Amino acid sequence: MRFNVKKLALAGMMTALGVCLSACYIPVGASKCFPIQHLLNVLSGVFLGPGYALGFAFSTSLIRNLLGTGSLLAFPGSMAGAFLGAVLYRCSKKLWTAFAGELMGTGILGGMLCYPFALLLMGNQEAALFTYVVPFLISSTGGCILAAVLLGILYKSGVFHYLRSMLEDPSAAGREQRL
Repeated sequence: MRFNVKKLALAGMMTALGVCLSACYIPVGASKCFPIQHLLNVLSGVFLGPGYALGFAFSTSLIRNLLGTGSLLAFPGSMAGAFLGAVLYRCSKKLWTAFAGELMGTGILGGMLCYPFALLLMGNQEAALFTYVVPFLISSTGGCILAAVLLGILYKSGVFHYLRSMLEDPSAAGREQRL
C-alpha cells in the first residue's frame, strides 16, 4: 500500500485543528454541535479522499476522547460523514455531493449509528434509533455552511485548484497520462 505524504501531513494538520478547535461548540438542546468538525469533514472529503478522510475523522475522535473533550458519539458521526462525503465527491467531482455526503453520513447514518454506542457503551437506556439524528443534522448543517463559504472563497481565488494539484499523487498522474 502506498501513502501520499502530502495528504498524510494535511490529515495530521486537520486532526490537530479538529482537536484544538473542539472547544468551539454551539449548544443545541441536550447536545453540543461542533461545526468545525463538520467543516473539516467536508474539506477532508474534497482534498484527501475516502481513506484519509476516514483516518482523519477517527484520529480526531480518538484524541478528543483521550483528552476528555469528546464523547464516544463522535466516532460514528464524524467517520460516516467524512467517508460518505469523500466517496460521493470522488465519484462525481461536484462539491455539493461532499456536502450531501456529510449531511447524510453524519446527520442520518451517524446519528442512527450512535444508538448502539449510547445503549451498549454509554448505558443510555433512554436512547432510541433516531435520538441523535436531529442534533447531528443541525451540527453538520452548520459545518456544511461554513465549508461552502470557505470552499467558495478558495474556488474563486484559484487556491482550490492549486491545492488539488499539489495533493495529487505524481505516480497516479503519470499513469493517467500514459493511458
